[in-house]
Amino acid sequence: MNAPVPASQTQATAQAFLARYDRLKASLPGDPALRAAAAAAFAQTGLPGAREEDWRYTQLRPLAELALHDALPPPDLAGLLAQIPALDAPRLVFVDGRFDAGLSTATAATGTPAYGNLAQPMAHKLVALNTMLAEDGAALHIPAGVDAGTVLLISLGSGQASHFHPRHSITLDAGAKLTVIDVALGQGSYLNNPVLSAQVAEGANLVHLRLQQDATTAFHLSTVYADVAASGTYDSFALTLGARLARMEVHANLNGADAAAHLNAAQLLGGQQHADFTTVVRHAAPNTASRQTVKNVLSGKSRGVFQGKIEVLRIAQKTDGYQMNQALLLSPDAEMNAKPQLEIYADDVKCSHGATIGELDAEQLFYLRSRGIPEAAARTILVRAFLSEALDPIAHAGARDAMEAAITAWWEGQPA
Repeated sequence: MNAPVPASQTQATAQAFLARYDRLKASLPGDPALRAAAAAAFAQTGLPGAREEDWRYTQLRPLAELALHDALPPPDLAGLLAQIPALDAPRLVFVDGRFDAGLSTATAATGTPAYGNLAQPMAHKLVALNTMLAEDGAALHIPAGVDAGTVLLISLGSGQASHFHPRHSITLDAGAKLTVIDVALGQGSYLNNPVLSAQVAEGANLVHLRLQQDATTAFHLSTVYADVAASGTYDSFALTLGARLARMEVHANLNGADAAAHLNAAQLLGGQQHADFTTVVRHAAPNTASRQTVKNVLSGKSRGVFQGKIEVLRIAQKTDGYQMNQALLLSPDAEMNAKPQLEIYADDVKCSHGATIGELDAEQLFYLRSRGIPEAAARTILVRAFLSEALDPIAHAGARDAMEAAITAWWEGQPA
């Protein structure tokens, strides 16, 4: 195990990000005043630290071990391209945070990073970092009443750029529909720090399916904002398999009556991987609903984190909120930290949360082995049964098949 990195080195990492901004600020797209404000705030606050409650389980000190540098010419990407799910859908490919027209099959949806009102540098420091350094991003706008089908949003880390910060935006007008399959792949060591904002108008439906398979020597720190209007739905699922250290943070605001958010996830970790799934669902209107089911399978010395917060404002009567975190520990050295939270100011609500952490059921394992099933196969059956519930909400057949294949490959790669 690597020795702990001193906090001073984390500060040095923040200074390296600021130095890059100083070098590039004259050529970066977008509003320079907004970038300058984010840089000033980041210079004051730095990276999140362990003393902050929301980051007590996930420390960014290992980032100091990443040799930060500007992008080098990309190497052969054939191996990464072969891992992109073979789905019949337009795809937008970003290599080290920059749009690659040659690898993409759609071009009209890209452009200057869309910042909107998302820059919250004092509250969300990684968003400030992204605001400061974003160079490109996808901007998808679906007109009212249009079912736009499926779009693949692909992020490739070549290993030649030590850090990149894509900024994506998705806007669905009233009654529109869209499925985004968001895939992160990579090789080598790097930091992938994307921010995605979704505006879901009245009666619209956004399905956001994420497959995080960044290189196991990389860092993945992502933030999603979803604002959902009346009768709209933000339906998401995130599968975490890659990265040495990963954190997926989701902020969903249910702003209109009958709005809904589904924030489901699965984290499969081995070795010394660390993954954190953090959510904040804000019920700000009556008759809104949210569902969160997070499954974790942890082997080796890996560490999983789930932090889920449901906020119910006084106006949000008839709220229905639910969250459940379940962890399966396959090693005595694996660790799970769970922190579900409810903050309720309305008096007519139905909100609940729960968490379970345990090992494979010895009786179930004995039952399968008594039927002649080898131990390794029996363990596989039980683990896949545990995960099947997490994949059940995925209605997109191609995406579900891709997730299943990724899980199978992960499981087959684990030590016996």
